[in-house]
Amino acid sequence: MARTVVAINSGWEFRQANKDESQFLPVSQFPTNVHLDLLHHDLIPDPFIGKNELAVQWVGEATWTYRTNFASPAVPAGGRAVLAFDGLDTFATVKLNGATILESNNMFIPHRVDVSTHLAPESSSNELSITFDSAYFRGCELVEKHPDHKWGCWNGDTSRLAVRKAQYHWGWDWGPTLLTCGPWRPIHLEVYEARVADLAADVDVENSLSRATVTVTAEIEGSADQVRFELSLHGHQVAVGTADAATPTISFTVENPSLWYPRRYGAQPLYEVRAILFRGGVELDTAAKRIGLRRAELVQRPVEGQPGTSFFFEINNVPVFCGGSNWIPADSFIPRINRNRYYDWVRLVADGNQEMLRVWGGGIYEEEDFYNACDELGLLVWQDFMFGCGNYPAWPELRASIDAEARANLRRLRHHPSIVIWAGNNEDYQYQESAGLTYDYANKDSESWLKTDFPARYIYEKILADACAALVPRTAYHPGSPWGAGRNTHDGTVGDIHQWNVWHGTQEKWQDFDKLVGRFVSEFGMQAFPSVKTIDAYLPQGRDDPDRYAQSSTVDFHNKAEGHERRIALYLAENLRYAPDPLEQYVYSTQLMQAECLASAYRLWRREWRGPSREYCAGALVWQINDCWPVTSWSIADYYLRPKHAYFTVKREMAPITVGIARRTHKHPIPGAHRHSRIGTEVLTRIEVWASNLTLADATVDCVLRAWDVVTGEETFSNTVAAGLVLAANRSTEIVELDVPVRTTGDEARIVVAAYLVQDSRQVARYVNWPEPLKHVHLQKPKALQARLAEDLASVQIRAEVPVKGVALECDDDGVAFDDNLIDVVPGEVVTVVVRGASANTRINTRYLGM
Repeated sequence: MARTVVAINSGWEFRQANKDESQFLPVSQFPTNVHLDLLHHDLIPDPFIGKNELAVQWVGEATWTYRTNFASPAVPAGGRAVLAFDGLDTFATVKLNGATILESNNMFIPHRVDVSTHLAPESSSNELSITFDSAYFRGCELVEKHPDHKWGCWNGDTSRLAVRKAQYHWGWDWGPTLLTCGPWRPIHLEVYEARVADLAADVDVENSLSRATVTVTAEIEGSADQVRFELSLHGHQVAVGTADAATPTISFTVENPSLWYPRRYGAQPLYEVRAILFRGGVELDTAAKRIGLRRAELVQRPVEGQPGTSFFFEINNVPVFCGGSNWIPADSFIPRINRNRYYDWVRLVADGNQEMLRVWGGGIYEEEDFYNACDELGLLVWQDFMFGCGNYPAWPELRASIDAEARANLRRLRHHPSIVIWAGNNEDYQYQESAGLTYDYANKDSESWLKTDFPARYIYEKILADACAALVPRTAYHPGSPWGAGRNTHDGTVGDIHQWNVWHGTQEKWQDFDKLVGRFVSEFGMQAFPSVKTIDAYLPQGRDDPDRYAQSSTVDFHNKAEGHERRIALYLAENLRYAPDPLEQYVYSTQLMQAECLASAYRLWRREWRGPSREYCAGALVWQINDCWPVTSWSIADYYLRPKHAYFTVKREMAPITVGIARRTHKHPIPGAHRHSRIGTEVLTRIEVWASNLTLADATVDCVLRAWDVVTGEETFSNTVAAGLVLAANRSTEIVELDVPVRTTGDEARIVVAAYLVQDSRQVARYVNWPEPLKHVHLQKPKALQARLAEDLASVQIRAEVPVKGVALECDDDGVAFDDNLIDVVPGEVVTVVVRGASANTRINTRYLGM
């Protein structure tokens, strides 16, 4: 008998279990959670609107029961019936026909329960019920039960550390406190005599890339005698073979394999590996997974001329500069993120010229749709285990649960070629440093770690390390993020760092990001308001709401970062002329601020990708790409997938070939001046120009510099400063250093400089550099700023007679999308922006700095 799988996804209803008068009501969808079902019946207000989050806190403190009925299947002699629960959130007691069959306390562990002896007679009805206890209260009880542990965390409260549940549900500095519960992943009833319980493919690509060995192993449950293995590509069989079910493994050799590459460097062919289980020639079960054939290595070796070691990824022998983003769950209510939404998000990242997404450790091990999209679109994935910002306990039962969690998710996800690293946690080593917890890197006695006030080291350096070594030995494991060989987590010469001295920490200027570099910067960021449309969507009365202004109570409520008012004001005041009203211009100002900040980081750090043995910076992952609700945060696209302006500046800085300019001031003594004279020095401003070529071919270009007086619009300089310049592949190249081109000494602060790279008469890169801070620049209001939609409705042409900073294209129609935005415009030049979704009635408006 072949295995049958029936989805238990209909007829579900729910009620509040600790409220006698509560009646069962049908669920809104399945899988589901309690907030979605309460919303469906208008029993709670939408927590994303106004301050409604406060009004729904009771939900996470209640107990909830879900139930349904299903018919008993026919179970053959020697067969079994199994209920498979892919995910229960979180403290769940499962009953079948009144008998308890499962008690679960880990959101991240799937469960399989043999219910053969619990089912009603064939075709009769069975009642399946699941009662979910309050994760918050259970966590608090566990904290009280273990008073000897040194409880402490950033974000949320300490009860979360005791519970294996998505940590952001307790609230974070970008997200609401919404403690969900429910059957958040599918439930199935399986009937079988034997099945393929797991299917793994170990891929070994030779260094020459000319041959790959694919070793396929099946885990068999039940009685069978033979397994047929197949390897195919695009529906065409590549290899086939059989193995005895007692030793279900086989190796295939693939000559000249079609290799999987990150999006910038090649195609993303996905092979299918399949196992078909037989007994006596009868097919019992089949399982299949898509895999990519590729080499992936994390390279940590000495670098030339600097202390420490590199930290970069090499895919198929290609060193990759990993510009990208951090990913958080795309909704506070995970079951409503569907496949299309996952693909829309991942496509937005890929279209933004990004190479990597880091799945952050305070969320979830993501859905298959997320990783499938990354596999198909060629995005690398940095995968955290689900621990973040705290001192986690490690009592025996919890250690066993964590081990099961890790192994279950490694088995589930290990076939994805996009995943190139697993990291043990997010910022837990930084919390250890901050709290002064015990950490002696030289001590390798893992049992002794459990006796310290930092027992979580055992989780990261023993449990998770062992699980990865056993199940994903070809994938890099990194004990934490940030982490670097046991050194201080702020040491930029080893491992990865989280660079929060812009915004948090010492609140440095973003123009100094080159001084804040690390071998791999896996977090950094700057806040900005979301789209005005998004703000209007969360204000209870929309555009007519009395709180529709930047400093209102409701708008403040939709920013969860402590001290956000001071930090936003600081960076605005340091850099821009701005005012809080009108709201539209204030939103624009914060988005311009964020865009300038992040572009500076990508530009300056990409410069430090200088070629073999000089990989001084190999990655920059902005915090963050997305939001889980409508909020002011560090995201570069808001909850509704509306890109902020920083999305476009990052996209430009991560283009295949870029050009950059930095201004440097130098003090020089005036000849003959007294050595103690306060006026005996002069300050000279020079510009440094460089290019970065992330392609795998050398590029021969001319570099043209032009300059204008920002006040008059007069061109002060135009020259080809490098002709026939070879930009070596996959590294940066220094081009020229010279004085700011002025006609009158002292006018440096009014000169705008643009650099262009031209290849075969075609412009391949462009960057406009402005005097800073921008608040000191005497920006002129253009008299002839034009942003015209082309006759074919496929592009917008922008021009102006004076230099204009940050021209933003705006359209009320959400169906209209621009491929670029927030563009610096200089005289004598037309900038063309591709537009999609425009019609003859489309009206495009502009906004700019100084408007």
